[in-house]
Amino acid sequence: MKLFKFGMSFLAAIATVNIASASELPDLGGRTVVAVTENAYTPLNFADPKTGEGIGWEYDAFNEIAKRLNFKVDWKLASWDTMIEAVRQGQFEVGMDGITINEERAKQIDFSNPYMTSEMFMLVRADEDRFDNAKSFAGDDDLLVGAQPGTTNFYVAVYDMLDGDENNKRIQLFETFGASVMALRSGDVDTVLMDATSARGYMGASPDSFKVVGGPLGSEDFGFIFTPGSNLVGPVNAALDQMREDGTLDALNQKWFFEYKSQN
Repeated sequence: MKLFKFGMSFLAAIATVNIASASELPDLGGRTVVAVTENAYTPLNFADPKTGEGIGWEYDAFNEIAKRLNFKVDWKLASWDTMIEAVRQGQFEVGMDGITINEERAKQIDFSNPYMTSEMFMLVRADEDRFDNAKSFAGDDDLLVGAQPGTTNFYVAVYDMLDGDENNKRIQLFETFGASVMALRSGDVDTVLMDATSARGYMGASPDSFKVVGGPLGSEDFGFIFTPGSNLVGPVNAALDQMREDGTLDALNQKWFFEYKSQN
């Protein structure tokens, strides 16, 4: 999984790019920033089951950043497979979808500092008893894993769970993360890999449907993505620093990963 591993020098480099003082946040003058997400990654971004409105951790966090920096957010939706390229081309100014920071993507777009670090786990149905870790999953050729192509979850499934063959037929591909979870619920696949925070969200919303088995399969840092050379990166990093220092990010974690209950 060479593509997704990077050293401290890489993280240190992005952490020092255009960062303003967290105590003296810049004023962006009420400008409008076009932001894009997918609405398919509970609890980071998804459609409210009752209203259809986009909600989640990332919505709350970026709206708070907008408030602190004095800009308006024009929210847009796009599929995961087009998002990074659309942001790179400037169709959207900022994107978010639980996007893992890695060197390959950083060649295409600019990243914020990490706003969240999470480990990867195997989400399974609540009554699953055929396997309890990645090794026992890999040992049963009848078991299937659901993933989105090109995502961290896909590459972890390929290289950390199975045989390194990206065409392995045990990996079932889905256009959206939510579709893979629906396939898990219905029995079309047997596990979906996700970060610990999202797994807590799904288990909290549907405690009788899902559970996590096995240990962590690796960790990942999430960041907002920007059009290359964007003048938003420094201000957003400064706001994130301030929100981390004053407990806002911890409060959002509590709200969305422990307290939120689906209304459907």
